[in-house]
Amino acid sequence: MNVLLVEDEHHTARMLQEIIEKDKDFIVLRTLDSIAETVSYLAKYGQNIDLIFLDIHLSDGHSFEIFRHIDVSIPVIFCTAYDEYALKAIRNNGIEYILKPFEDEEVLNALHKFRQLAERFKRQLNFEFPGEKSKNHVYQESFLAQQKDRTIVVFTENIAMFAIEQDIVYLYTFDRKRYPVFKNMDYITNACDPHLFFRINRQMLVNRNAIITIQPYFNRKVILELKIKPENQTIVSRLKVTAFKEWLENGR
Repeated sequence: MNVLLVEDEHHTARMLQEIIEKDKDFIVLRTLDSIAETVSYLAKYGQNIDLIFLDIHLSDGHSFEIFRHIDVSIPVIFCTAYDEYALKAIRNNGIEYILKPFEDEEVLNALHKFRQLAERFKRQLNFEFPGEKSKNHVYQESFLAQQKDRTIVVFTENIAMFAIEQDIVYLYTFDRKRYPVFKNMDYITNACDPHLFFRINRQMLVNRNAIITIQPYFNRKVILELKIKPENQTIVSRLKVTAFKEWLENGR
């Protein structure tokens, strides 16, 4: 399982990573040291993260600010030198609260607790791990978008694609209009029917009905010609090409 480590003390971060990776089920994908970096990273790559280790006092403020800027549905293990934030941690996805200085066993026990909780939710509450969908999942039929000083409703069936451009998520409609959407790409991906939309790379989610042709691109990638003209090229990342072609043919 993939771990995001947010810690501004570099020595502590290295030590935590070594302890976490003693458990062969976990790997630290990225280490960050600020609120700003963490918000930006989760907006783009949050779908790859299963668990967050989070210090409370970071270089640019309290890490609870992260939850004010972005929707976070990932479990969090707080690791801090302060004991007065435990209740606030629980209210912000906290499943464990480890006080510094900590012992290896405390960290490993927290990982074990996460694994047990995840398995229990999956078994008893039909918990959806990344890549899994409940058969009864209800997908979003419309999104709210901004047009100058007013908010408009855009029906999902009229959306050709979503794209992150300069850290803002935009939706493109089939009639070639573009609107900013104040949701992160992970939320949107989970809210859209996977039979209709495919995440071709970290920045783009494409509607199958918008695709005209698929053309070879360098390094075994492919590039799409769409019915609309987005700001950036619509390139399917190399590791997703096989799954993308199967999705086009089979609808999943």
